[in-house]
Amino acid sequence: MNKSEMIDAIAARSGLSKAMVAKALDATTETIIDAVAQGDTVTLVGFGTFKASTRAAREGKNPKSGEKIQIPEMTVPKFAAGATFKNRVAGKEN
Repeated sequence: MNKSEMIDAIAARSGLSKAMVAKALDATTETIIDAVAQGDTVTLVGFGTFKASTRAAREGKNPKSGEKIQIPEMTVPKFAAGATFKNRVAGKEN
């Protein structure tokens, strides 16, 4: 499902216009991105948790040359699915 298909599905479930749903979806994703970028954790009960995590520096290998390279420490986004999400995907809950 891409973004426009998601907008269509949300509009059908909610009865809202596609334009309103698109604005709400854009605002939601931007708010989550901004919060995680600032180091906050965003928890949507039943859906999941978005947070920033630090990946330690490590040694890697250049795939073209095979030589060893140093990969610096970096902060990356992480998502952990909530219980309702996990159960629905596993077919345990409707």
